[in-house]
Amino acid sequence: MKENRPYKTKIVFLALTRNLFMLSLFFIGCLSQAQVSSSIDTSQIRVGEEITYSIQVEADSTALVLFPEGQSFNPLEVIESYDIDTTRLQDKIRLIKKYGLTQFDSGNYTLPTQRIVINNKSFNTDSVNVEVGNVVVDTTKQKMFHIKPAFEVEAPGFDFEKLFYWIIPILLIMGVVAFLFFRRRKRKKEELAKQLPPYEEAIEALKELDHSHFLENDNSKRYYSSLTEILKRYIGREVDDAALESTSNELIERLILHKDAGSFNFDAETINKIDKILKRADLIKFAKMKEQEGQAKLDRTVVEDIINETKEIIPEPTEEELLKNQLYLERLRKKQLKRKRIKIALVAFASVIIAAVIFGSIKGFDELKDKTLGNEIRSFSEGRWIKSEYGSPSIIIETPKVLVRTVDSLVPKSAVIKRKSIFTYGRINDPLYVRVSTVKFSQEQQLELEPSLDMSLALLEKAGAKNLVVKRDDFETESGIKGIKAYGDFHVQVSENKVLKKKSSYELLLFAQENGLQEVLVVYQDDGRFSEAIKDRIINSIELEVTQEKKKKNEQ
Repeated sequence: MKENRPYKTKIVFLALTRNLFMLSLFFIGCLSQAQVSSSIDTSQIRVGEEITYSIQVEADSTALVLFPEGQSFNPLEVIESYDIDTTRLQDKIRLIKKYGLTQFDSGNYTLPTQRIVINNKSFNTDSVNVEVGNVVVDTTKQKMFHIKPAFEVEAPGFDFEKLFYWIIPILLIMGVVAFLFFRRRKRKKEELAKQLPPYEEAIEALKELDHSHFLENDNSKRYYSSLTEILKRYIGREVDDAALESTSNELIERLILHKDAGSFNFDAETINKIDKILKRADLIKFAKMKEQEGQAKLDRTVVEDIINETKEIIPEPTEEELLKNQLYLERLRKKQLKRKRIKIALVAFASVIIAAVIFGSIKGFDELKDKTLGNEIRSFSEGRWIKSEYGSPSIIIETPKVLVRTVDSLVPKSAVIKRKSIFTYGRINDPLYVRVSTVKFSQEQQLELEPSLDMSLALLEKAGAKNLVVKRDDFETESGIKGIKAYGDFHVQVSENKVLKKKSSYELLLFAQENGLQEVLVVYQDDGRFSEAIKDRIINSIELEVTQEKKKKNEQ
């Protein structure tokens, strides 16, 4: 017995240690348990005033906390969801999430419990009662006025801001281009005006060559290059237009041809002098040959003699040549005028392109496209909308254009239908198509929305909707009238063999009231910018006349 006593003591000690460890874990778990609380700044407001609803969470710093979002605050509406305010408390954090709530109808409302998720564990806040009161208006002190009659509104004035964005850059660019063009043209005219006749120009060039220091600097290559250029330029202006571009041999051959053709009465000795000087210049320029002393000045004198001899043999132009020259100048003038017009057109086109790029860079290229090519969908979005009633029981709807009463041949006539009204704008293949219809039955019928919706979709297919994609959902107006909604997209068939490549989206709403059906259809081509907002504005504007039957049901 004495030998087993230490063993029993060890077992008791281990059991006690385990129990203390489990108790400590439980205690730590209780301490780390998250705490959730909620509060509002006031429980009584007037219509449209804001309530600040706060949710406070204390949890571990590593905890994942998810606050409620969306429509969980019904019947109150969320004006704004504020950012989370975070405070660190040692190894814990305190999170405060605030919401701005309101209600636009008077009455007593219950803000439902809100679900907060912390590390996949849910916590619920307490529900809160809120009283919304009307804004009291003293009609004895506030004067009442009759509705003013409609009056014509003048069309908006010319938008000078848009003109500024377009015209000013274009004028600046065209002004700069015109300045450069005319300055260059003026310089050319001044150069032509300063240009001397061929003989005087050649003599002046020889005098300038005399004053050069090429020979003193032992630069024979530059000297002979200038000398032969003076000679070729003179021959090019007086005898042969291709003289400057010709080699020495080519020029001599062309001068011999002119002599043989009788165009110019060249002396053989003159052609021989030109040939010798050109060949000697080629050897000095390209073969680096050294000329004899005094040869350069002698060649300069020979060139002057050649110019004088050539001047004497050049015949005076006849009247026929002068007339041909005049016709040539006239053709040249017309050709230059044509080139000038082409240049002006190109400059104008380039100015427009540059202005378009500048405008597109500032305002966006979609804006540029809309301004230049027009955008019907955008004009719908930014234009004046019309709110009107259609059919009986009436459908109140706001649209970019007035709906026109039409007759639908796709709906067969029936004795069961007492009254049918259809109002439309556009066609099914247009960028926007709106259809509002009401049907009143002559006999009491049990109306079911699902079969009626199927029939409406079938009629839509008969109207040209192919490859129809249908999604269904419930719908309820602000006045509490429940209906059904179908939405999706389809391709429009415009003829027997032609189907539009671009899909059209649609939204179809159907309601049943007082032995009748009310239908709203919106078909639009989604442009990614305006069409979706136009559709939402039309759908959100729908108001239905509450019939007597509906009022009785609501009262009961």
